Amino acid sequence: MLDLNTLSLAELKKLQKDVAKAIDNFHDRERKAALAELEAVAKERGFTLAQLLDEGVVKTRKPVEPKYANPANPSETWTGRGRKPRWVVAALGAGKSLDDLAI
Repeated sequence: MLDLNTLSLAELKKLQKDVAKAIDNFHDRERKAALAELEAVAKERGFTLAQLLDEGVVKTRKPVEPKYANPANPSETWTGRGRKPRWVVAALGAGKSLDDLAI
């Protein structure tokens, strides 16, 4: 067994670096082994791993329609979600309600 007390600082640092590298390599080997096992099970059942994980499928949401428009500039709209635009804050400060801004 290695006696750490007899090693110099440079040797200890090299050992530490080597141990960290060995740990990373171990995790990589374990990950590859796990992937191989999963691929084998998927193939056994007639699938690819990508099919089971839905890789390549992009799930998008439908854009939300705007609910409010700026009376002074109808091209400025807001869906009612997220932070209120400045024109909404200004209109509310001027005494208008969101119902007044509804499209």
